[in-house]
Amino acid sequence: MTGILDTFVPITLEQMSGVKLMNRTDTKFVTNTEKLRQLLLLAQQDYYVQEIDGERNLEYDTTYFDTTQFDMYNQHQWGHTNRQKIRFRTYCISGLQFMEVKTKNNHGRTKKKRIEVGDMNLKDAEKRLFLGKHLRYGVDTLQPALNNHFSRITLVNKGKTERLTIDSGLSFRNLQSDKQLDMGNLVIIELKRDGQVFSPVLEMLRLLRIQPHGFSKYCMGSALTGSDHLAVNRFKRKLIEVGKLVNQQ
Repeated sequence: MTGILDTFVPITLEQMSGVKLMNRTDTKFVTNTEKLRQLLLLAQQDYYVQEIDGERNLEYDTTYFDTTQFDMYNQHQWGHTNRQKIRFRTYCISGLQFMEVKTKNNHGRTKKKRIEVGDMNLKDAEKRLFLGKHLRYGVDTLQPALNNHFSRITLVNKGKTERLTIDSGLSFRNLQSDKQLDMGNLVIIELKRDGQVFSPVLEMLRLLRIQPHGFSKYCMGSALTGSDHLAVNRFKRKLIEVGKLVNQQ
């Protein structure tokens, strides 16, 4: 994968400043590493690749929190469109960590609020103030639920109107059951843009028969590694499809 990424023109974080997309629509796609190679070859002329300190495939580590009743997981599992998630995300190359609250509304738009933090201690006054303002669940009901680790490639179209994140090498560790799972060849692609602006990658995805496929890392990771009390009815079909991709050689 490194050889293909080396053919892309790089873009820095500063140059990407106009493509933050904090209020956006997201479309996810799920595929495997072989299809990803084909997609990157097609995308070379239309996209920049984000580069930080010479790296183009960056490691991320994320810990999700949920209530003791797993309300955030259940809201998604029940199909509620107005829902939230809270996570601590660490950018491994820099060590920077952020606490983030993501809110998805009934119109499919996602808003993200975040602050830089030094740890995941929810007794901290600044964190409690932030969560009291942006999270609809009580801070004292929260507990660590799931950790994931993955590598991310970020592409930016040359019009700088969208970002494409490509996650591979995904693994989960359930912080309640302590079960761990490596997702093998699975690749998660997410197209992030404001509104319905033209997107060069959509035709490439169609050409490769990579279809839109919802995939919440928190919910799917919890369903795959959680205890029996977590309902998975709504995710059963996706779990089967993901299992096939993971087992492909």
